[in-house]
This record gives sequence, C-alpha cells and structure tokens, in this order.
Amino acid sequence: MSIGITETAVAGAPPAEHAAHAVHTIPAARTGRTTADGGARSARRLPAPSPLRRIADVLRGRFVVIVSGIFLAFVAVASAVPQLFTRLDPYKTSPADKLLAPSAQHWFGTDQVGRDLFTRVLYGGRATLLASLISLSIAFVGGLLIGVISGYFGGWIDGLLMRGVDVLLSIPGLLLAITIVTAIGFGTTPVAVAIGIGILPGFARTTRSQVLRVRERSYIEAARVGGVPVTSVIFRHVIPNAIGPVSVLALLDFGSVIMAVATLSFLGFGARPPAAEWGSLINDGRSYLVTSPWVPLLPGLTVVLTVLSITVIAQSLKKRGNL
Repeated sequence: MSIGITETAVAGAPPAEHAAHAVHTIPAARTGRTTADGGARSARRLPAPSPLRRIADVLRGRFVVIVSGIFLAFVAVASAVPQLFTRLDPYKTSPADKLLAPSAQHWFGTDQVGRDLFTRVLYGGRATLLASLISLSIAFVGGLLIGVISGYFGGWIDGLLMRGVDVLLSIPGLLLAITIVTAIGFGTTPVAVAIGIGILPGFARTTRSQVLRVRERSYIEAARVGGVPVTSVIFRHVIPNAIGPVSVLALLDFGSVIMAVATLSFLGFGARPPAAEWGSLINDGRSYLVTSPWVPLLPGLTVVLTVLSITVIAQSLKKRGNL
C-alpha cells in the first residue's frame, strides 16, 4: 500500500491533505475489518445449549403430546392386561359395598351392586378398543380394496363401485351402523362390523383419489409397457404410493370409531350384561348421576381423555409430516 501512495504522489503531486487522508483511511478500513472478524468469532464462540436445556425445550413444546402418549400407553397396556393393575373380579358383586365413593381401596368407587368400577373400566376398555380396532381394520382393508379397483381400472367398474359408495355416504354413519347391527344382531362383534361398514365409504373415496393420481406416473406406465402383471403393478407400485393418506385417515378416525362403539354400547346394542364396555358402564350409571356422580362420569371421562389423546397425537404427527 505504501508503494501505491508514493507513485501517486510522484505522478500527480496531490496536496498534502489528500495524502494524509489516504494514509488515515487505511487503518480505519483495517480496524473495521478487525471489528467484524472479532464479532464473527464471538458469535461462533457462543456455547452450545446443554443437553438438559434441549430436553427442556422439547418438553415445553411437546408437553401435551407427551402426556397424551403416556396416557394412551397406559390405556393400551391396562386394557390388554388388566390383571397388572387390579386383582379384583369385574363381575363379583358386593351389595354391602354398593355406590362407595372413590378411595384408596376403590380408585373409581363402586357401582350399584358393589363391583369395583376401576376394574370394570379396565376390562371394558379391552372390549371397546378391540371392537374399535376391528371396525377400523374392516374400513381400512375394504376401503383400500374398493378404492384401488375403482381408481386403477376405471370405466364402468369405477362408475358402479362409486355409485354404491355414494349411496352409503348419503346415509349418516351412525344411523347406517344402527341399521346394520339391528339386522345382524346385538353384541360387540356385530357393533364392530356395523361401524366398520359405516365408515368404509370414506376410506374408499380417499384411496380412489390417491390411485387416480398415482396411476398416471411414468413408472406405472413403464411397468405396463414392460409387461409387468397387473397384480404386481398394484401391490408393488400403486398401493405403497397411495396408502399414506389412507393411514392418516385411519389414525384420525380412530377416536371417532371409539366414540361410535361407546355410543352403540350406551344405546344397548353392545355386549349383554354383566359384560363391561365403556358405553354400557356410562348407561348403567346414568341413573345415579345426581346421588353418585362418579359412577357415570369416570367411565365417560376415560372415553373423552382417550379420544382426545388420540386426536392430539394424530394431529401432531400430521403436522410434522410423519404421516
């Protein structure tokens, strides 16, 4: 830099103040660069957040989801193996202990014939959740089958199947389920079948829309031109690429299915007494809502918290793009 200043001075002979200005400008630029570099180094030297801080941030942002997951895990395990959480018989009556308030001995109190209500809620959860899973499986598999056939083959097959789906969609799901269970008989399994058929049209419509999108892809056309059998194209390419939104619908509908099973059980279409289901427990205790409110309210609260937890987790997974 000093060589450049000297050459300028000799060639142009600038005034002294110009030379002084040039000399003083160079340190200023260097100082600015040094300050910027120092600031960048300071920013780079900021300590990384500790593992405990990271965990705290995660818990703060997902507290509701974590609590919902813990509650659902407890409900699933308790319903599958209720003997882990209670030693009492859900069918053993004790008239001397009827309508006892919740206590350390009876967490949910007792019902009108002295049966432990917490035990009956656990055993009732097994029947309700099992019926819900059966319903969801029927709707998922049946809707997937109808949607794939309709969307892939098109033509008169598509028109025929979709008109049948439209007819089912025109009937409210719960009314359709009540009609079916009335025709095939009462009980947990008929209720599960009826609800599964009632929600099947939604799965069929969703699957068909995805298949219509997937079947136009270039790799599907290449497989057809290459002589790949239709069944291989469907099971290897179409279904794996169309099943994602259907899985989202299944998880989002799981809570609604539980509510539908509990509703039909409440109306008397479920298992016969003394078998326990969440809906029948609420129905049995509704006469004691004023005198012994825990009898209907605690089973009802269990249903509400279970459905709410499923909805929270499903919405969280959907937002994060994991479904």
